[in-house]
Amino acid sequence: MGDMLWRVRTTLADRPGALAELAAACGAAGVNILGLHVFPGVDRVTDELVLQTPEDCELADLADLVERAGGTRVSVLPCTEAALADQPTRYVLAARSILTDPAVFPDVVAQLFDAEADPVGPDAASLTEGMDLEIGDVLVQVRRTAPFTAAEHARGTALAELVTDVLAAAAQRSAPDPDSPTSEAPTFEVGEDAVHATVGGAVVGSASWTLADDDAWALELEVQPAWRRRGIASRLLLETTRAARAAGVGEVVVRTAADNPAVLPLVMGSGLRGRIRMGTDDLTVRIPVRQLTDA
Repeated sequence: MGDMLWRVRTTLADRPGALAELAAACGAAGVNILGLHVFPGVDRVTDELVLQTPEDCELADLADLVERAGGTRVSVLPCTEAALADQPTRYVLAARSILTDPAVFPDVVAQLFDAEADPVGPDAASLTEGMDLEIGDVLVQVRRTAPFTAAEHARGTALAELVTDVLAAAAQRSAPDPDSPTSEAPTFEVGEDAVHATVGGAVVGSASWTLADDDAWALELEVQPAWRRRGIASRLLLETTRAARAAGVGEVVVRTAADNPAVLPLVMGSGLRGRIRMGTDDLTVRIPVRQLTDA
């Protein structure tokens, strides 16, 4: 009772006894190893451990313990019992979620790889590691303090390829019948600070922006529920980026909840090259507009 759980990642020399030395140091300090996952490398091994410590153990003390036992590139974060879940099972469940709804990929991959919110401060860039996963022209970025292993990069790439295949198959199944009647198409009107989608004079969707900084627009998108899943949001995004380019703005930025399933289809449906960065609770979509064509 009162014990703390920690997720620790460290790199050890790939030699006999290296892990035993770390286990011995933990035992001598009263630290219990509850879980272990090994990511092999060429001359170094990355070990992820779930450690149980007394309540008074501090993060810095645990990091120092691992470093004195021979560990390098040490990352220590508090965790819960969820960290003890079987790793292969986690990947199978992630794949099943993606097959059911590929649009949730950014949220699934963030949870799977324990993505962290972007740190702040002058040294923030040097404190985080990134993994970029491509789905068509959309780049999903995951960042955290602990370095990503080669095995994790391979797993992330495989999941991204799964999303690409599922989305391509879904697009073929949902291709419209050219002989079927179509409803009235929305009209898109570009104003000084917003784009509106109207049908029969009624506004069914809008994209409004504010100046986030000297070179970016912060965008808010909204489409009425009855008019969603018709490509309106993607068209609003496209028209906004064209307006931004005409105004000399470099980027359009959209921020939303990390579990928003509409983001991936939104960016892919617009045909734009987007960059999605995952945090713990939210995600940021950045779309550069200077390279747009008039098509």
